[in-house]
Amino acid sequence: MVPDDNDIIYQTRGLDIVGIVERVTAFFRGDTLSSAGGFSSFLTFLGHFWQVYSIIAIALALLFFAGFIYAKIRYGQLGEILDAQIEEGEKRWDELHGGGSKTGTNVRWQEVMTHVASQNPNDWRLAIIEADILLEDTLEGAGFPGATIGEKLKSANPTSFTTLQDAWDAHKIRNQIAHSGSDFVLTQRIAQEAIIKYERVFKEFGIL
Repeated sequence: MVPDDNDIIYQTRGLDIVGIVERVTAFFRGDTLSSAGGFSSFLTFLGHFWQVYSIIAIALALLFFAGFIYAKIRYGQLGEILDAQIEEGEKRWDELHGGGSKTGTNVRWQEVMTHVASQNPNDWRLAIIEADILLEDTLEGAGFPGATIGEKLKSANPTSFTTLQDAWDAHKIRNQIAHSGSDFVLTQRIAQEAIIKYERVFKEFGIL
């Protein structure tokens, strides 16, 4: 049926991928501009090319945006997991050591006493080292200045710190263990005497 003047003719336009490829090929062969209406065809090609480029650019932008949102969500979840692990670790520390309370100190001190009562010389060394760590925490909590235990003890006043010499004597045993290693012969008697001196210090500061 041939349309007359009263008929409405709809024109359908689609994205001619094959045509675009042919125009690109012709352009690089030099055929486009040399043929009749070549410049017009080239402009048409640019229009189609821009359509393809726009679609690809929008698709990539949406893809990157979705990836960014996913990464942000995963990063937040990872942060929550790490926070939970840190919190769990702190809870375990508080359960083992009482968060620095007197009860926690007593638990740590019981571990020291268990080690020094052992028949294993390595446990005696461990008892001295753990007691010295507790001494450092005690001096730190009491507000003695200094970066090391030695500096804190040097800043102490023997008038107000009556067991200062005990602290020095016990700390020197720890230093011999740390610096001399296996060359220092630590007997159980020496270890027990050092622990007794640590205990006097801790009792003076009221943590035992």
